[in-house]
Amino acid sequence: MLSRLVLLQFRSHPHLELRLDGRPVVLFGPNGAGKTNILEAVSMLSPGRGLRRAAAEELARQPGDLGWKIRAAVTVDGIGHEVESFSAPGAARAVMIDGKPAQQVALGRLMRVLWLVPVMDRLWIEAPEGRRRFLDRLTMAFQPGHAEEVLAYEKAMRERNRLLKDMVRDAGWYGALEAQMAAAGAAISGNRRAALARISAAQRGATAFPVPEMRIEGEGPADLATALAEGRARDMAAGRALEGPHRADLVAHHAAKGMPAAQASTGEQKALLISVILANARALAEDTGAPPVLLLDEVAAHLDAERRAALYDEICALGCQAFMTGTGAELFEGLGGRAQVFEVNERGGVSAAPG
Repeated sequence: MLSRLVLLQFRSHPHLELRLDGRPVVLFGPNGAGKTNILEAVSMLSPGRGLRRAAAEELARQPGDLGWKIRAAVTVDGIGHEVESFSAPGAARAVMIDGKPAQQVALGRLMRVLWLVPVMDRLWIEAPEGRRRFLDRLTMAFQPGHAEEVLAYEKAMRERNRLLKDMVRDAGWYGALEAQMAAAGAAISGNRRAALARISAAQRGATAFPVPEMRIEGEGPADLATALAEGRARDMAAGRALEGPHRADLVAHHAAKGMPAAQASTGEQKALLISVILANARALAEDTGAPPVLLLDEVAAHLDAERRAALYDEICALGCQAFMTGTGAELFEGLGGRAQVFEVNERGGVSAAPG
């Protein structure tokens, strides 16, 4: 859990501090007040570029050239840790844990963070790239080292693509890169399948939300190194690798209705996403003994009262510290006293409300 969150020159917030007690956190206020910015700050306490996939320089408050910093007090297994994520002007993002420099992947081993934001509402009907990112984020929650495998694969693939575009024909150069892609690709595919199986198992009979049947398609051949070697001429014509886990897609069906998720109603598509996130949280709680932090941006506005109540009950049953945003406090009445409630005003100020 987070017990303290401090934002300095981050997005719209010159300075903000929240004291937290482990209960779900409600942030309500008008559009543009900076609620999502707070969720984004929490997402920067995990590996990667956060829930908006923003570059480090885009996170600094404008106008200004002071950089930005996020400080958090995090308790894991009863032990407190001080975490900082920050960027000086013109510099890449850096991480400190307990006063010592750390790699981003260390954040994933310290605290799992999952999120659902409005831009993901179209996940099931848009391009496969977004679904792959979603799947990799779910997978990274179980295997923080998955991020390193993805980076290794993408680095080798970029270098191979450069050779293809330059029409290089030296088999030795290709062979080394293809071996790297095959090794990392096998780990990526294995991690993804294991995560999906674990999530599917955690959904059975445990949620009020519709359960999707999910599978991964287009992962590529088992012997990727051989396939890449044999496909060099075709890849050279395309200028890129045409096989491998970077081409995979996450396919989902609404199990109860027997239809593809892409053909379900907008509300059902949202409910399927919520079901997946809750199952991921449930599996992590069972496997690690600690539920993840959930970031749910404007999630309540698209649910009827019955489903809002079901969502809140499942979050509280899991013991998740979920950060939820909405325009009005009435959207969260079903939580009663089970949450900390903060009002975010139009100037970005935050004040505690009864909750």
